[in-house]
Amino acid sequence: MFANYLIGLREGLEASLVVCILIAYLVKTDRRDALKPIWIGIAIAVGLALGFGCALEFGSQELTFEAQEALGGSLSIIAVCLVTWMVFWMRRTARHLKADLHGKLDAALQMGTGALVATAFLAVGREGLETSLFVWTSVRASSDGTEGPLIGVLLGIATAVVLGYLFYRGAVRINLAKFFTWTGAMLVVVAAGVLAYGFHDLQEADFLPGLTNKAFDISETIPPDSWYGTLLKGVFNFQPDPTVLQVVVWSLYLVPTLAFFLAPSRPDKDKAKPAAPVREEV
Repeated sequence: MFANYLIGLREGLEASLVVCILIAYLVKTDRRDALKPIWIGIAIAVGLALGFGCALEFGSQELTFEAQEALGGSLSIIAVCLVTWMVFWMRRTARHLKADLHGKLDAALQMGTGALVATAFLAVGREGLETSLFVWTSVRASSDGTEGPLIGVLLGIATAVVLGYLFYRGAVRINLAKFFTWTGAMLVVVAAGVLAYGFHDLQEADFLPGLTNKAFDISETIPPDSWYGTLLKGVFNFQPDPTVLQVVVWSLYLVPTLAFFLAPSRPDKDKAKPAAPVREEV
């Protein structure tokens, strides 16, 4: 449940920050007349994300077991690729996010209502589609037959919405660079489990071999239905009897990705002297 809460919080907070920055900028520049098109664009983006999630959930139920596993495995791999790109992108651009959005919004204000709707839709829609895909694959991977994973996601999104409102009101300030670095690292760990589960799905769909070739089996030591087995599965997508392919894929993804992600950023070559640390707050 914690892993899904983290996904909802991290992905939801990105979207909340985008909305907060857009709305706050229009209010501060006395362009409240442009708020309606922005909210329309946001509403369309949210509706698209919800529709995409529903299509994944209900559309997959009409497929055969093999087709469901093949679809789930393929989408898990795609989701991990998108999330990996997203955490690296956000780590690099978090401190410049506000300035980038302000520039796009200034250009949209000059172009008219349609451009404002499109700006809000594109800014929030990308986050929404990524969230729907990764949430669906993560809930599917960590599902234990209960509503816990879905509840975790919803609680994370609800927390993100509350934090977004507090940011807007100025009641909370946060170092975005540090926040996205640490939550990004935890999300990489979650993504590694989702990726391994995706490859297991492809094995169950007979798309990849090695389903019966187990790397180890500690089910008796860590029973899947025990409280600690459930906790490990909910947080890390841990499986007590993974296949060799799952372990290889998990290791090849997690170790280098986490090492690159946590490596110190290199200073720009065109700077004559080291810059003071920037604390971007919202």
